Amino acid sequence: MTGLEPGVGIAENYRRFARVEAAGRSPAYERLALAVADDPVVLGFLLTLPALKRQPNLLFAAASFLLGTAPGTGTLRRLVTESPAQLTSVMLARRTQTNEAARCATLLPALAGLPEPLALLEVGAAAGLTLQVDRYSYDYGGHRVAGTDPQAPTLWCDPRGSVPLPARVPEVCWRAGLDLNPLDAGADDDVRWLTCLLWPGESGRAERLSAALATARRHRVPVYQGDLLDDLERVATQAPAAATLVVYHSAVLGYVAEARRRAFGAAVRALGAVWLSNEGPEVVAGVTPPAVSEAPGGDGEAGRQGGFLLVRDGTHPLARTNPHGMWLEWLA
Repeated sequence: MTGLEPGVGIAENYRRFARVEAAGRSPAYERLALAVADDPVVLGFLLTLPALKRQPNLLFAAASFLLGTAPGTGTLRRLVTESPAQLTSVMLARRTQTNEAARCATLLPALAGLPEPLALLEVGAAAGLTLQVDRYSYDYGGHRVAGTDPQAPTLWCDPRGSVPLPARVPEVCWRAGLDLNPLDAGADDDVRWLTCLLWPGESGRAERLSAALATARRHRVPVYQGDLLDDLERVATQAPAAATLVVYHSAVLGYVAEARRRAFGAAVRALGAVWLSNEGPEVVAGVTPPAVSEAPGGDGEAGRQGGFLLVRDGTHPLARTNPHGMWLEWLA
């Protein structure tokens, strides 16, 4: 989710963020987003930024980065009025790279059904936390899957429908990431930025992020700097020819113009790779989201509407997924 819809005013985007994304997950950010929507000073500041730099996630994380704690209405307004240059600098330099390891729990059933060994290439990989998919352990409502690293965290996910739950993690023989701004799990500023992207009121995420970062430091994976379209082939050609190449991403294409999304899909197909897209329901062109069923509570309106849609090869919807990996509803 981008938190920013094209063609909609800034104030309405913040109201939508409060109503759709923060409601039921972060009451503090729900209140803050509504306050921003009615604050001409903060809205005026946002107008000085490029359109793609105005989203709530980025503003709130940048404020947290400078303040050392999640902003409130008063502290955010003071930051905007007293230190606009500092805030602008952070927002222009940083991106909303929510590197949520628990998304691996929604990807695992799709990955486990592919011919092994797997070669994993994630675009928008940030610090590479979701490239450690075989190292984490999993608990799907009591169905447990052991990862290859006993020190890695156990990821919890509520399975709904006929999820093809695997007996084990798949064999991964190669992995790499691609990102416009790679993050280093061992760099203090990058770790602090990832922490600032967490929302106040979300239980368990800080502990999970810390454990996933420790896993990434134990198992270093290259995350190359580059564009998901221009540099895709350069990285993909490093994968072993005998492996099943899987190109995947979560909450990435929503930040990419539609023409480049289509070009990216064509580029993945040209590689002969399996393509797993875990994005908003209408991000992948040509895929009609199935009818929405009732999703588990606690996810706000976005959760009730089904969250993300996991799509294979740009044509086959496999599952509805919680944006932070908390539940998985199988469709295929």
